[in-house]
Amino acid sequence: MQTEPSFSEQQSIQLIESMINKARNQFNENGHLYLLWGWVILVCSIGQFVLSELLHNNKSYLVWMVTWLAVIYQLIYLARRKKNRKVRTYTEGILGGVWLSFVITMILFAFSLGNVQGVNANKIFNSFLLALYGVPTFLSGLILRFRPLIIGGICCWCLSVLAPFVPVPYQVLLLGVAVIVAWIIPGYLLRKKYNEVNFE
Repeated sequence: MQTEPSFSEQQSIQLIESMINKARNQFNENGHLYLLWGWVILVCSIGQFVLSELLHNNKSYLVWMVTWLAVIYQLIYLARRKKNRKVRTYTEGILGGVWLSFVITMILFAFSLGNVQGVNANKIFNSFLLALYGVPTFLSGLILRFRPLIIGGICCWCLSVLAPFVPVPYQVLLLGVAVIVAWIIPGYLLRKKYNEVNFE
């Protein structure tokens, strides 16, 4: 009866080391969703400003309905990625929790301010929104050890402090500035790093 060849202790150690090195070198964050939401929010913020201030449209806020298309796309993208992925890393699980917490907090905050009216409500909303953008961005940067996201999160907090001193109609443009610094630029840098690590 033929037996399977057995590994020596040294071969077993080498195999384990190679698997650890492969896992360590694998970088799973390709920046795709950062770019998706960065560009969607940038377009919507500029779109709302143009519709409201230049075209004097009373329903300029409806431009944000585009975000629902992004939500649908993201759900499909994540479902396909999960199907094709063999192993989910601990880092991916933590990042998923961070961004889920962000979404839930956004929904709760929007619901809470739904009955508040007036200019002050807008100032509070935009300032808090910018501060909230900074939290998952900063934490993602720490988790991934990726400095551009850390800097992006800090920039969001700085813009949050600035927001109350900016006229309300122009505050929406601060959202555009925030996502450029926090999501779009880091998104392209993450894509570059992902390609360098996984395809070179």
